[in-house]
Amino acid sequence: MKQSVGVLRRFFGYFKPHLRLFWLDTLAAILLAACDLFYPSITRSMLNTYIPEGRWDVLAWLSGILLAVYLLKMGLNYFTGYYGHVMGVRMQADMRRDMFTHLEKLPFSFFDRNKTGALMSRLTSDLMDVSELAHHGPEDLIISAILLVGSFTLMAMIHLPLTLICFFLVPILFFFTMRKRKEMTDAFHQARVEMGEVNASLENSIAGIRVSRAYNALAEEEVHFAEGNSRFVEARRRSVKAMGAFMAGSGFMSDVMRLVVLIVGGLFVLYAQIDYADLVAFILFVDVFLQPIRKLISFVEQYQNGMSGFLRFCEIMDAVPEEDAPDAHPIAQVQGDLRFSDVCFSYETGETILQNISFHVPAGHTLALVGPSGGGKSTICHLIPRFYEIESGAILLDGQDIRSLTRRSLRDAVAVVAQDLFLFNASVYDNIVYARQDASPEEVYAAAQAANIDSYIRALPDGYDTIVGERGVRLSGGQRQRISIARAFLKNAPLLILDEATSALDTVTERLIQESLDRLCAGRTVIVVAHRLSTIRRADEILFIDHGRITERGNHAALIAHNGAYAALCRAGLDLPQDLPQNGGEGGLPA
Repeated sequence: MKQSVGVLRRFFGYFKPHLRLFWLDTLAAILLAACDLFYPSITRSMLNTYIPEGRWDVLAWLSGILLAVYLLKMGLNYFTGYYGHVMGVRMQADMRRDMFTHLEKLPFSFFDRNKTGALMSRLTSDLMDVSELAHHGPEDLIISAILLVGSFTLMAMIHLPLTLICFFLVPILFFFTMRKRKEMTDAFHQARVEMGEVNASLENSIAGIRVSRAYNALAEEEVHFAEGNSRFVEARRRSVKAMGAFMAGSGFMSDVMRLVVLIVGGLFVLYAQIDYADLVAFILFVDVFLQPIRKLISFVEQYQNGMSGFLRFCEIMDAVPEEDAPDAHPIAQVQGDLRFSDVCFSYETGETILQNISFHVPAGHTLALVGPSGGGKSTICHLIPRFYEIESGAILLDGQDIRSLTRRSLRDAVAVVAQDLFLFNASVYDNIVYARQDASPEEVYAAAQAANIDSYIRALPDGYDTIVGERGVRLSGGQRQRISIARAFLKNAPLLILDEATSALDTVTERLIQESLDRLCAGRTVIVVAHRLSTIRRADEILFIDHGRITERGNHAALIAHNGAYAALCRAGLDLPQDLPQNGGEGGLPA
């Protein structure tokens, strides 16, 4: 109960910036409810007094009042239908803004656990239902409350015993609603989860359409999508089944109420307890009374949809973001001296990735990381800009623990050219300037020239304004890689991480940009992960990483002399493969 109150408090907190519009919408809803009470009251007066007395002048006057009320009602319906939805859309935009801002602050581990499509579902369809609840929920509750109280009062003025008999059915309806509420909540929440899975599967299939076509795996993709779609259909079936049972039961009780009024009212007429005109007016008021009940039935469905979406919104907002230490300070005048001291790290799966990793890279030196795939090389690169948090040990930059630095200043000091490079669906210029938003066009062009991509860009139909497509699909792998390298040139950071920076380049292209990479590395501290000997043999130190441990270390000449796994591969004249012999590190140089 306490948790539910807290969730509702958070929900209503989003009304605060739009209170003026909310109160105007509420006032319109109150007037709408009052308008619905006019017709039965005027009908009763006509049947009891003015028609029997032949007062046609009064009848005409009352008809004019009713017409004016209906015109007012039309205007109020327009106001609530338009401005009420505007308020809901603005609240939806506020929530989407807050969620997006919060997502940008969440650690990488969060995105390791959550699928992109599922997150997109929470940002779009979930918040759409929350928006509908924000608009219609308070409005429907206010209208329902006024109509219930107003119709009860006017019905009691006509005939109190018959009114009490009618309202005797209300607690039964309330009990039925509460009984069905949990079942509907669980079912609608599960439908939300499955919808997110469908979106995730769809996003994954569309992103990998070229791979699935290349391997003629379209049928398999259809099967995967059909499985997720079937789970959604089943979850949705359970939710609409619960909703259908609720609506059917509520509708049945509404019909029973009409039947009770007809039978009991007929008996009261028979025994002269009520006249025909009052019974007709009473029956009209029963329909007015049932109108808020129908609204409440609709509200229950809307509430389940909206609150299940808002709960999923809260799950994202409650995820712990990256936070700097309270006494964190920015680092200035970075020299690039990097030290790992007994660093241990595990991902959330519990599997140990790094065990007591220690090394020192003096400012301006280059460290190369080699070893089998999954050994921990890329993880070391991810820990330097604090994409993940270490379990124990320390990482020092210029003698300062990086946990004592602000993340912003730390990441400003690091440029990364990763193997899994990403280009935005924007222009070439925008993708390069992304590294430093305040860069001038001349600086962007210079960075492209340094990466040996400027002449190619200028030959494109729209030059630097050419759109690269989603993930840079309109460019070749080498072109995407060089644009990524141009970003690093533009950032001009003192610490450079090259995680397979030339993996997408053929031998000729690699030679074309190797000189540019050498210029980029000059005077910087460089961490390079590579499998090509030509890339790493000139490093000041080479670490062989196997199963999260440093098993060989030294420069190229020392490791050749050591005659371990590294030396064996060099003698074979081969590039370092993704999967190296597992016993290659035994007897390596002391760490």
